[in-house]
Amino acid sequence: MSRKVVRSSKFRHVFGQAVKADQCYDDIRISQMTWDSNFCSVNPKFVAMIVDASGGGAFMVLPLSKTGRIDMSYPTVCGHTGPVLDIEFCPHNDNIIASGSEDCSVMIWEIPEGGLTSPLTDPVVKLEGHSKRVGILSWHPTAHNVLMSEKAQEEGEYRSLS
Repeated sequence: MSRKVVRSSKFRHVFGQAVKADQCYDDIRISQMTWDSNFCSVNPKFVAMIVDASGGGAFMVLPLSKTGRIDMSYPTVCGHTGPVLDIEFCPHNDNIIASGSEDCSVMIWEIPEGGLTSPLTDPVVKLEGHSKRVGILSWHPTAHNVLMSEKAQEEGEYRSLS
């Protein structure tokens, strides 16, 4: 009676290949904040990442076609007075993104069609009134202009932007 210890697999001789440097994002200072967030959001046009910033919170929005080494002086979206904890693209409009911060506010931003050419500091809408930092954001998947913001260690609340 013979037993096979090793299972045979048709994938045992398959090896991955690393992506070339010009197809990756390089030299981005991702935020060091510890929070239950992905620190990034992607849609068919852009990729956004929360980055380290002095004097408040900021995030970077890059067109998907822009890969390779990202210059440290690349424009950011910066309007929060505290660190940004979560960002989320709107599922109905690829140029709209929401950001939640430790400064107890949510800001809605409109990204220009070709991407950022200068720092974006003025939000389209600023939602204030949270009693604690805003840790999680989520757009409603079917209703337009409905955003859920969850405060730290409390239940979330839905707000309509209309």
